[in-house]
Amino acid sequence: MSQTAYQPESVLVIVAHPDDIEFSCAGTVARWVRAGARAAYVICTSGEVGIAEKGMTKARAAQIREAEQREAAAIVGVEEVVFLGEPDGMLVPSLELRKKLVREIRRFKPEVVLTGDPTIVWAGKDYINHPDHRAAALAALDATFPAAGQPNLFEELEEEGLQAFKPRKVYAYTWENGEEFINIETTIEIKIQALKAHHSQLKDWDPADMLREWTAELGKGKEMAYAETYRVVTLVSDEDWEKSHGVVLPEE
Repeated sequence: MSQTAYQPESVLVIVAHPDDIEFSCAGTVARWVRAGARAAYVICTSGEVGIAEKGMTKARAAQIREAEQREAAAIVGVEEVVFLGEPDGMLVPSLELRKKLVREIRRFKPEVVLTGDPTIVWAGKDYINHPDHRAAALAALDATFPAAGQPNLFEELEEEGLQAFKPRKVYAYTWENGEEFINIETTIEIKIQALKAHHSQLKDWDPADMLREWTAELGKGKEMAYAETYRVVTLVSDEDWEKSHGVVLPEE
């Protein structure tokens, strides 16, 4: 298991709902952004069924949750948040969604695509991983490889000025069996404050203790007070990335 100090130049985070990033990987994104990475979020839904209050409409809930997500992103230092408008609670990894995600990958050209692990179903004794989480992660992986890098697939996107682009790496956040660990000791408070921006979800609950407990458990035995963990796939070798982008990569 690697305790990585890898620093990408850019990262595109793809998830299902507002607040998914803050629960899972905001500490990592904050660390990378603080070191100079360009970052953006793609949220497949607007979380419009996630406010169970009498008289609440889906349209109003979407407005609230989108605003909360933008506030959370700003706390991390991420300025661009894209909402795809897929139906909350009914997300499927369709070809239409794949094309939408390919469009965002080709437009943003991230070194890293960061998303969830679609294989996680059983997530402890008191939680089943949300089907939207699995659908978003599967669609993100299918869009990243091979679709985004194949010029003859979704070639109509070229009419929008979007050329095929293959990201260097995929990071899939997970709760267990992670292969790489990111030290978020310097960004744990940013992660906490970003999650607190989701007022409609937290109500009067303070998530600080829970987040510290979760991330401290991941950091045990790794000389990390707080950590986030990932499965990582390298799609483009260091040598090929350096050649294609005209950069000299730092040692990891």
